Amino acid sequence: MSISLRGITVRQGGFVLDRASLDVPSGAYGVVLGAAGSGKTTLLETVAGIRAPASGSVSIDGVDVTTLPTQSRGVGMVYQHSLLFPHLGAAANVGYGARRGTAVSDAVRLTGIEHLLDRGVATLSGGEQQLVALARAIASEPRVLLLDEPFAALDPPRRAAMRRMTRALQRERAITVLHVTHDVNEAALLADTLAVLDAGRVLQHGVATDLFAHPASGRVAELLGAENVIAGIATTATDGAIELRAGRLTVHALMPDGGAVTGPAHAVIGADEITLSREAKETSARNSFAGQVIAVSGAGALVRVEIDVDGTQLVAVVTSGAARELALAAGASVHLSFKATAVRIC
Repeated sequence: MSISLRGITVRQGGFVLDRASLDVPSGAYGVVLGAAGSGKTTLLETVAGIRAPASGSVSIDGVDVTTLPTQSRGVGMVYQHSLLFPHLGAAANVGYGARRGTAVSDAVRLTGIEHLLDRGVATLSGGEQQLVALARAIASEPRVLLLDEPFAALDPPRRAAMRRMTRALQRERAITVLHVTHDVNEAALLADTLAVLDAGRVLQHGVATDLFAHPASGRVAELLGAENVIAGIATTATDGAIELRAGRLTVHALMPDGGAVTGPAHAVIGADEITLSREAKETSARNSFAGQVIAVSGAGALVRVEIDVDGTQLVAVVTSGAARELALAAGASVHLSFKATAVRIC
């Protein structure tokens, strides 16, 4: 059951979801990524039929459902704050709307909530309520599953387990999922298709791996978690190499498709693409700079290093062992390098 939005506009007080369009193919896991207040829940409620758009259309499996009531759309929805029926216990909540007893028992087993079934809703923690709400949605065996930050209240181990379970269930049953989140890592782990939503507008949508590899703008790159997004002026040389000047810093790039860029642009460099050393080294990388460490943070396997390079701040990620070996600390002088092919221009 595919999902298709075309030019959806929804007005809610002073907020406008502005001409939003996206597609989730049948049986795919679609994710909408955006910050708080970007319109994620409004978009999801429009697909569900809870909100009526001022213009545009919503189609499910090729059928225009824009004017159909929620109960006629065959969708299940899980809200961030669960919205369980307070007058029903956990077991009755899970069974509400289910057509088969085996569907209820399967949902209980998958979410691991057997120990909660005798509890009242008021006695459940926020995370437990989210699990019951997820089980209720699964038990209804929807054609389309809509998820609004469904794992936000869970502790990290349970969150990871529920992500794995939901993804496995989606693949096994070929359920079409539309999941909204502000968590970039969650989007990267789950999404087949991805839409980036900002202030009510879909900035880019398509295959998730394509968006991460080729963000359409600096803003999209930032929302996708890029640490180094440098605004500047780009020029293209006769050999196809691109130079982006940002203040006193010049970044060299090579477009994989050989495209030319001229004018205002952004250079995007992954923090893990940057190599650090304490002294200048011979390197084939076209980007090699001297800098000064501003800050070092991180207590796990990876360490985040902020560096000032000619007035531009860059971020590198190195292993904790490399950080110790290089004696990285605020004020230390370092050299950093990265390949021109590691730079994305947008």
